Amino acid sequence: MSRRIGLAAALCSTLLVFAAPAYAGGGNYAFAGGTASQRDQVRRALDASSFPWSIVPGTVTIHLIRGHDSQATPGNVWVDANLLDGTTFGWGVVQHEYAHQVDFLLFDDATRTRLAAALGSTTWYQAGLHGDAGVERFASTLAWSYWPSPNNSMEPTSANDESAALSPTAFRSLLASVLSPRSLASTG
Repeated sequence: MSRRIGLAAALCSTLLVFAAPAYAGGGNYAFAGGTASQRDQVRRALDASSFPWSIVPGTVTIHLIRGHDSQATPGNVWVDANLLDGTTFGWGVVQHEYAHQVDFLLFDDATRTRLAAALGSTTWYQAGLHGDAGVERFASTLAWSYWPSPNNSMEPTSANDESAALSPTAFRSLLASVLSPRSLASTG
């Protein structure tokens, strides 16, 4: 019996090493690029958050490229791999960019309008004004509200910061009111 378990464990380990996409419990994603260490930093960043990333439908491709601006489009996240070299500083950025998937894939225009107002923005998308756009305030506030750690680079340092419009408790309550209660049941 223990020999079968050992064989099954070895087979699973081999499959995980040679599988092209890398999936983890912190969401449904696959990697494009990056080192094993950088991919581990992304996994740890998403796992540090209490947000249930797996509510995002489909598979998100996370591109890890040195010197590339961190950004997101529907189904894709790009993270500057320089942010993932052994510290937790980049974890807030990973969470912020993945939070855009929540917007892209779960929200409608009415939800965006409601959230923009609650986050102190007059518009959801605002070209050229990162900190004033509701979408950026949303992503930063989600990252901060579900991982309120002094190690989180999204921690607000002034009342004008992107993540400062609502307290983590108020934001989590607001988000629960626009998303399915079942999907946020594990966020506490």
